[in-house]
Amino acid sequence: MKIHETLAQAQDAMTAKRVYGEPFEKDGVTVIPAAAIRGGGGGGEGGGVGYGIVARPVGAFIIKDGEVSWKPAVDATRVALRGLLIPIIGLLVFRSVVLAIARRR
Repeated sequence: MKIHETLAQAQDAMTAKRVYGEPFEKDGVTVIPAAAIRGGGGGGEGGGVGYGIVARPVGAFIIKDGEVSWKPAVDATRVALRGLLIPIIGLLVFRSVVLAIARRR
């Protein structure tokens, strides 16, 4: 497979069709899921080529009674990691302050 063909396939994979899922309807409510898509690719001198795509849900458009609203997706893993990182950073800052005060004495 040639580099141009592979990169064309990668470009085709990162389209709006990938960002917005197929709408579905239930009980008069239409839901259109949306995702964030990132990707990249490249090739080497020896003819090697590759690309990758990462997608994560970001939310959905909700259509009810002619009104459109946005409902963001909640990424529980990100929320949990932030909940763990903030106290760790606080402890490191506290430790640095204590060490700086101890050196002055």
